[in-house]
Amino acid sequence: MRLLTLLLACGVTLGAQAPARSPQALADQVQARLDTLADFEADFSQSYEGGVLRTRTTERGTVSMKRPGRMRWVYTSPERKEFVSDGTRIYSYIPADKQVIVAPLPDDDQTTPALLLSGRGRLTRDFTPSFTELPATAPGLLGLRLLPRGDDPDYTSMTLGLDPRSLQVRYLEAADRQGGRSTFTFTNVKENRGLADKIFEFQVPRGVDVITHAAPPR
Repeated sequence: MRLLTLLLACGVTLGAQAPARSPQALADQVQARLDTLADFEADFSQSYEGGVLRTRTTERGTVSMKRPGRMRWVYTSPERKEFVSDGTRIYSYIPADKQVIVAPLPDDDQTTPALLLSGRGRLTRDFTPSFTELPATAPGLLGLRLLPRGDDPDYTSMTLGLDPRSLQVRYLEAADRQGGRSTFTFTNVKENRGLADKIFEFQVPRGVDVITHAAPPR
């Protein structure tokens, strides 16, 4: 769930950008894109490889996001899942488990990439950027590696694959502390469409258990 919430970085199309002369300059340009973002929808493919169990999975679905702090991820293959944030709480629902988990959205002072979702995180403040090579599955994209400046409990790094003209994020890879890597690719992106807040309201289905997690102590 924490990984999904960092993905608001996939964003609005701008005009052609001047070439960045340094990783910091490129991060500044990407942050400028985020600052213009209102909402977007897209299809996505997510792959995970490695981790403690050395597993490999591929999933697909659709995503809608709206700032500040709203998102809806609907996984359609191979298993139905939903992850929804209404700007205050995050709902995790897997129909096969007949269970909904409710957790608070991270606060301002939590050092996590999840803050990008709410518009409170800043690439140039919260990460140290560097240029990087991307895999062959992301041809023609600019690679920007981001190392958290703070001690993130889950992720060691994040890599963005950027369109060289618009700086739209087409590819994202996150490395976790268990040695795993999650990779997202985005297609059919539609941006700044004026999405209604009701899209991000979650209705708990009948007959499921609800587990509520309290906010961590401050």
